[in-house]
Formats: sequence, C-alpha cells, structure tokens
Amino acid sequence: MKLRLNKTVAAVATSALLLVGVPAFSAASASGAAAKPTFVIGYQGPLTGGNAQLGLNMVYGVQLAVNNANKLNTLPFKLKVAKYDDQGSGTIAPAQAQAAIANKNLVAVVGPAFSTATRNSEVYYSVASVATVSPSATNPLLTLNKPDNNFFRMVFGDDVQGAADAKFLKDKGLTKLQIVDDGSFYGSGLAAVVEKYSRASGATVDTNTLPATSNCGGTASTTQYAGAASAAVAANYTGIFYGGYYCDLGLFLGALASAGYHGAVMSGDGSEDPALITGTTPASAANGVYISAGGGGAGGNLSGKLATQYKALSGFAASTALYASQAYDATNIIIEALKKTWKTRGGLHSLRLATVLQIHKTNWKGITGKVRFNNDGSLVGSSKGAINFFQVVSGAITQVGHS
Repeated sequence: MKLRLNKTVAAVATSALLLVGVPAFSAASASGAAAKPTFVIGYQGPLTGGNAQLGLNMVYGVQLAVNNANKLNTLPFKLKVAKYDDQGSGTIAPAQAQAAIANKNLVAVVGPAFSTATRNSEVYYSVASVATVSPSATNPLLTLNKPDNNFFRMVFGDDVQGAADAKFLKDKGLTKLQIVDDGSFYGSGLAAVVEKYSRASGATVDTNTLPATSNCGGTASTTQYAGAASAAVAANYTGIFYGGYYCDLGLFLGALASAGYHGAVMSGDGSEDPALITGTTPASAANGVYISAGGGGAGGNLSGKLATQYKALSGFAASTALYASQAYDATNIIIEALKKTWKTRGGLHSLRLATVLQIHKTNWKGITGKVRFNNDGSLVGSSKGAINFFQVVSGAITQVGHS
C-alpha cells in the first residue's frame, strides 16, 4: 500500500474541509425569512488510482440521488455531495474519514467502498456517530458482533458470496483448485470462505497469496504473476479462484495465457468491471472468466429514466456500472432518515447519532429491492438470489445466472 497521501488526495481532503459555507442548521436570510439548511452527504471510495472505476460508478449514483432529491424542491433542506478519495487504500482511508468528520455540514457517508478502507475508517466514524452506508464493502467482520452498528452495507457479505462461489465451482465440476488472494482484508477474506466451502465439498485445494502490485495500489512487482502462472500450469489445476481486484487479476490472466493455462478462472465482485478486460493483455485472455457479485435484495441496475440520467451525468452505461444502484439506494436511505432527524437539537453529533438510529429503522424499497438492516448493519433476508454470476464472453461481461 502507498504510505503517503498523494497530491490529488490531499487536494480532495482540503476541498472537503472547506465545504462548510452553509450552516448545517437553519439560518435567517437577509429578508428575515428562514433559509433552508444545507446538509452534506459524503462519498468515500477510490476516485483515482487503479481501482478508480469502481468508485466512480458509485459516486455518480450518489450524485444522481442528491440531484433528483434537490430537484423535487419539497425537502425542508438542501443537499450537497462531498467526495473523499481514499484510492481504496487502508493507509489513505483514515485521513479521508477524519476529513469527512471535520465537515460541519456532513451528516452521513455513502461508503467506504472497500473492506480494508472501511475497517481502518470505522475507528473514526464510529466514535463520531457518523452513519456509513457502504454499497460494496463485504468482509463479514465489519458487521460480526457489532450491535447498534453505525456501519451498514447494501450487499450481503463474503460469507454469503464465498459459499455461493464455492458451490458454483463445484457445479462446474472443478475439483482441483488453487485459491489465490491479493493479501487485502477483502481479497483474503473472500478467498478464505471459498476455500472453506470448497474443501467441505470435497475439492482438492491449494492456496497462494500474491500481494497487490503498484498497478493496484500496492507495492509488489507485476513480475510475480509470471512465476505464479507457470506454477499453476505445472500443477494442472482445473480451476483458479482469485480474491482481489480487477487491476491485478488482469495481469494474472495475461500471465496465465502466456504460460498456457487452459483451466477455468473465477473471481469475486472486486473484478466485476469492464476495466478488467481493458487491463488484460491480450484482452482475449479475459474471455471465459467467471465473476460473482452481490446484488443486494433483488439486485438490478438503474434503468429507464434513471439510466438515462446516470449516463448523462457520468458518461457510463448504468448496465455496466457495478454498485451504482446500491450507491443510489444508500443515498436515498440517508435522505429518508434525514427527513425525520433534521430538526434534532443538541448539535452536530446529536444529529449524526439520530440519523444512525433512524437508518436502523429503515424499510426501503429501492432499485436493489427491499432493504432492511439487522442490528449489526448487515442486510435482513435469506440472501436467496442475491449473488449474481457473470462470464466474460467475446470481450463483454455477461450475466449467466444467480444463486
């Protein structure tokens, strides 16, 4: 991981700290009429660096929800978005969390996006009673044994996804597996669950850790994949599962193709992005790769008018913007809670805490389906149908089923 705050991130943090021009509570206008207060909803995730596309998918979902809420002109307050770029890094994330907390208009945060960044940020958000509603952070430990959690997630955790992935591999008849992770809190956590359930199903399993490269925000060399690929071919694995992100999986796929590997490859939601294909050399080496992603509730993408608005705002097609719909719903859940808490007396901390408590009462029907949270911030429900499966076919990520 990078150990210093780069200029881009420092600038984002500085601008976020300055976004306090309108008081969080009602103020009088020059004419004596009460002015609407302005509240800030933050987004924390990767907006630059190797994982930027996942973060950009989400932040435009946040902005779309805020834009549409403001356009209605029926709210008793105005909304703004503040962006906190942690590059998906657990090292950078704490500074961004502290910048968000210091914003005197900020009520809640959509994010953090990545599990490691979330774990390292929650040290600060939990003390400040800031609600964090993540579209995508899936490590089970973020919610396990966390009563009255200030952290909520819009997708089921890796305990659910990893079990579904292991079953998917078994159903494909893949019984000699290598399970690889990138050493991250997210990647190693997901890989461990896949390993557990694959062994239980009778598969022969070897494991390997290939730390994130500088291409993906880490410090390892990209040359590690050449040796790992040759070893995988020599071991004659029928399937490889990769727990990590698309920016490094693309490098691994290129190395596997060069080494002559002909088995199956599967990865989780960290790889479900078109940038996987553009980041693989040759791009054809990504063909055939299976990918799983938690849909949350009924899943689903922004569609119709919302898809048109999203494309106009972001330049991305909503159908390929992983977690945009979860970010959109997360933002609307925060707005709905704020409708009930915005008059809270006692200062900013009281308002933030009241909003956390109100989100715990959420019963929201959104793009991703019906959303309610357990006391620990995890999703209520059986998780049936919540994991979607994809395959790269002719250079495009195509859905092929769900759990």
